[in-house]
Amino acid sequence: MARLSLVIDIETFEFIKQDDDAFTCDGRVATPNPMDMAALIYTSGTTGSPKGVMLSHRNFCASVLDAWYAQPENKHSVFLSILPMAHTYEMTLGLLYPFSVGARVCYLQRVPTPTILKQTLKEVRPTTMLAVPLIIEKMYKTSILPTIRGSKFLSYLEQHTPRLLCMLVGFKLRSIFGGRLHFFGIGGAKLDPEVETFLHRAGFPYGIGYGLTETAPLICGAPPFKTHVGSTGLPCHGVQVRLDNVNPETGMGEILAKGPNVMMGYYKDYERTQSVLSQDGWFRTGDLASMDAKGRFFIRGRLRNMIVGASGENIYPEEIEHVINSFDGIGESLVIQRNGQLIALVKFEDNVLDWNLEGQDKFIEEVEKKRQAVLDFVNDKVSRFSKIKDVEIQKEPFNKTATHKIRRFLYEKK
Repeated sequence: MARLSLVIDIETFEFIKQDDDAFTCDGRVATPNPMDMAALIYTSGTTGSPKGVMLSHRNFCASVLDAWYAQPENKHSVFLSILPMAHTYEMTLGLLYPFSVGARVCYLQRVPTPTILKQTLKEVRPTTMLAVPLIIEKMYKTSILPTIRGSKFLSYLEQHTPRLLCMLVGFKLRSIFGGRLHFFGIGGAKLDPEVETFLHRAGFPYGIGYGLTETAPLICGAPPFKTHVGSTGLPCHGVQVRLDNVNPETGMGEILAKGPNVMMGYYKDYERTQSVLSQDGWFRTGDLASMDAKGRFFIRGRLRNMIVGASGENIYPEEIEHVINSFDGIGESLVIQRNGQLIALVKFEDNVLDWNLEGQDKFIEEVEKKRQAVLDFVNDKVSRFSKIKDVEIQKEPFNKTATHKIRRFLYEKK
């Protein structure tokens, strides 16, 4: 603080500190070079080791151009911003991109709870939104599914004419979003296949994007109505993507990307920069994926999260977590390895268990009943290598990063 001459509270615009010479200006305007550093952004730290990503003006401009090729917007577009501005996903696609085309951006300055979001959507009527999977998944589980199952008519349609049901619910969903939404971008993590299947059948204008902070952020994407369930789409404009060390049996390999969007390197960390960035510009993402005949990529999970089973088989915890999260009432889950066995940590929705009764016989019986039900449900749906040994029910929400990713390292150490 002592070395700073001007400090402003961005919520109230009050001066926290103001030196006498803080407002001196000689009238010159800086003209940055393309390779000058524009931002230093620290990664979210899901592994407990955050890195300072150096992004240049060229990196951001390349991603803005990628976004335009993927989903053209213009001065008539209205964005609704609900994600953290400190993340490249929102900074590039939710600020710099609409700024570049003269679009309007409305900022939601409160936590996007269902009540607040519903009212805001009604007032703003956005054409474009960016979100993480958690938001649309929660809406599907806590609003859409209960509505269907609570109606005899809708339940009948679900059993006999599911496509018609999806169309009707899709129409209602578009209405909730204000009636003029043409792009609902989903990125930051993999979308639950069950939820994506519903969105696809409902004709909801969702798009899928894949990228990292290190690529500012776009690597792959699929615009609305060109999505394929489970796929992150094709490489973005100007970005080269390939798989490295492909397993001939599974067809999976690590995603490598190259283009003007790839970072300058990690701040004051030459060794880690060298470990992910080759001399000819290829960046190692650390994500495992396969590719179909049309060139679409399908991500299986993070290389560092992969668990090697007792017989040497590769186990992807993200895939098991998707199965767990499809269990009725579960909000989030995390699969870890402990003493050579797979353990599932589970957080139920707030209304499922009454923690005020914690310690009472009735509560203990209910928890055990839920635990066993989850265990049986999951192990009936996964391969024999991916079966979980135990389920631990969490009382408190998982510790997350600003982009709603669970800090895995905090739970793997326990």
